[in-house]
Amino acid sequence: MLATIPSKPQNKRLRWLLAAILLAGAVWSIMGLEVTLARLLNAPSDAWNILHRMIPPAFGEVHQRGVVEKVFESVYIAWIGTVIGAVVSLPLAFLAAMNVSPRWIRVPIRQIFNVVRAVPELIMAVIFIPITGLGPWAGGLAIGIHSVGTLGKWAYEAIEDSDDGPVEAVESCGGAWISEMRWGVLPQVMPTITSYWLFRFEINVRASAVLGMIGAGGVGSELVSQLQFRNFPEVGAVLIITIAMVLTVDTLSGMVRRRIISGSEPTKDRNQEAVIDLTGIRTR
Repeated sequence: MLATIPSKPQNKRLRWLLAAILLAGAVWSIMGLEVTLARLLNAPSDAWNILHRMIPPAFGEVHQRGVVEKVFESVYIAWIGTVIGAVVSLPLAFLAAMNVSPRWIRVPIRQIFNVVRAVPELIMAVIFIPITGLGPWAGGLAIGIHSVGTLGKWAYEAIEDSDDGPVEAVESCGGAWISEMRWGVLPQVMPTITSYWLFRFEINVRASAVLGMIGAGGVGSELVSQLQFRNFPEVGAVLIITIAMVLTVDTLSGMVRRRIISGSEPTKDRNQEAVIDLTGIRTR
């Protein structure tokens, strides 16, 4: 039996060099932000001072100002944006998948996904506001188009991981490309893609709350308004309502996603007994 040669130990100098580079980058970033030691030491007390002013939250005042309706408006924006992203990205994902689309088609589609993902929702909202005007429609379009890039990438990766067996079965029966995708690929990937849609909806809910700060609808506009007037009790109430909304959406969406991925609950096994009678063997 041949003796195994021990593996060469890792180069410690390289690890120390990488650590030094990361540390130098962190220090350089802090210097670029003009963060002084005094500001870092005073940050906890300043944060506590603002937090102390938010207590007790003024729920009555913000309710009269219609903050609850603004919170639901953020959910509407996130939902419409997710629907736009899902509807547009799904057919494009089939054109971008390596196992179902030729190179001359999938490469441009993938580049479109990359470009769309590279532009943040805030920048897209700024672009759409002069076109649609201030309001939730600009936020819905911004979130929807940005979701196309992310959902498209997730979807074509799921399509590429699908099994080729059902596709070959449809092809052997004389089915066209559309039939192969409809009956061979789509049933395999839809549970995963649907869970991606719900996960993206959770992200869009948070993004929609921020878009209101630039006038694209949602609860962010109310938050900025209260901050400008230093109404910290109202700010605390708005933050608590927004956090409760986000946590509720995340919890419900997570439950649905887990159910979709895991499938239906298995039925309980029932004991089966073979009973022999005059007529033969029967199962009960």
